Amino acid sequence: MKTVIRSILLLLLFCSVLPASDSRAAGKLVAALLTCDLPRYRDAHRAFMKALVLKGYDQSNVEVITQTPNPDLISWSNSIRKFNAIGADVIVAYGTSATLAALRESQDIPIVYADVYGPVETGVAKSMASSGRNIAGVSSKVPLVTLIRTAMEVKPIRTLGVICASREEGAMAQLKEARKIAAQAGVVLVETNVASPAGLDAALATLLATRVDCIYVTECTAGGRFFEKIVHRAHEVKIPVISQMPGAAHKGALISLEADPAEQGQVAADYVARILSGKKALHLPVVTPKRVDLIVNLKAARLLDLNVPFPVLTAATRVLK
Repeated sequence: MKTVIRSILLLLLFCSVLPASDSRAAGKLVAALLTCDLPRYRDAHRAFMKALVLKGYDQSNVEVITQTPNPDLISWSNSIRKFNAIGADVIVAYGTSATLAALRESQDIPIVYADVYGPVETGVAKSMASSGRNIAGVSSKVPLVTLIRTAMEVKPIRTLGVICASREEGAMAQLKEARKIAAQAGVVLVETNVASPAGLDAALATLLATRVDCIYVTECTAGGRFFEKIVHRAHEVKIPVISQMPGAAHKGALISLEADPAEQGQVAADYVARILSGKKALHLPVVTPKRVDLIVNLKAARLLDLNVPFPVLTAATRVLK
């Protein structure tokens, strides 16, 4: 009876995201939630799906349901409630906001997260050794100090503009880290809070009017969705942009320090496979990213009339020409 009820709920709640030819797979149900529709999360989820098959879980024994709702608290929470209603065996959350929504709304279902910047700092995990609750996953935290110091080798930075969102814990963790680094380096931060995409123009106007030396874009949703717009406006007045978001350099950032989304998805798949085979999420440590790229964008440097020193080029793992 439970299986019948779950199948009916699954059909009613998710018919809009499943192909008409799909049928309820025998076995386990994995429900995935993306914080928003960004390439970093889609890339991670594609890698997750491929890795899950390699772990022995395919359409014959597991079904994966994916939701990418509007990027707001109500929508994230509603998606998790749907996952609870259909009796998902594991919830996979991509991004800090989706992960925290899963923690708030689901206590009994194991949660596996990917692309969470600072799981301890954001309250997702009690420690790196153990989450202290029914959740496990992989961090996307990379050293912001490396990003800022590398940018300072290319251009002196006395004032650093920051685009952030006070309601997004991952972005706030990056902002707090930036404050410490700036205080140690004698750099003045000009902070802007982008609560919604509509607030981005005001934030940019503030930073450009202040004539900051560089703009740092945190992982906030608006910053990710409108990154090319930020770069375009900044480049018009010869201000470089830096970020830790995957894909930032390819979208025009002068320098980026990026955790590989594919690795994030692969680790998540490994943890889901372990949990489906009986492992408790509580006993799994937080995984730190191993595949991290320091990317220098020479095309952006030319547009900004900046010369990139040879030591910076040699330190980079990738150079975009």
